[in-house]
Amino acid sequence: LKLEASAYFGPKVLHEALLRLCQACGRDSLDRFEKTMVDTIEAMRDERADFETMKEFAIEQLYACVREVSSSPDMKQPLEGAEARRTPGRSEEPKTLEDQLQAGLEDSFPASDPPAVVSTAIPGGSKKLVGTDEVLKKQREEAAKNNDRS
Repeated sequence: LKLEASAYFGPKVLHEALLRLCQACGRDSLDRFEKTMVDTIEAMRDERADFETMKEFAIEQLYACVREVSSSPDMKQPLEGAEARRTPGRSEEPKTLEDQLQAGLEDSFPASDPPAVVSTAIPGGSKKLVGTDEVLKKQREEAAKNNDRS
C-alpha cells in the first residue's frame, strides 16, 4: 500500500513542490534541479537486473514533470532588465526627466491637441458649430481684405 501511495502521490507532490520552487526562485532554479536530479539518478547503482530501465523511466518522468511545470501559467516570469532598455545617457534625475517630457510635449503640441468643437445645451437652439477649417478660412479672408485696403 505504501508503494502504491508513493507511486500515485509522488508525482503530484513533486509537481507542486517544483511549481512553488519556480514561483519563489525562478526558472533557473528549475533548470538546476533538473540537472542535479538527472546526475543523481544516473550515478545510482543497484544489483537489480532492470535497474537501468528503472532509471530511464525515472528520468523520463522527471523531464515530463519539469516540462509540465515550465508550461504552467503560474510559473514566475523573469523580470525584464530595465538597464538594457534604457537609452544611453538618459538622466535619472526626476526634474531633468520632467523637463525632457515637457519639451517633448511642446514639440508635439499641435498634433496632440485636436481642434475643439464648441456646442451648447441651451434649450431652444444651439450655436453654430465652428471647426478649425472655418476659423482659418475667416482669418485668411480678413487678411486678404486688410491687404486690399493697404
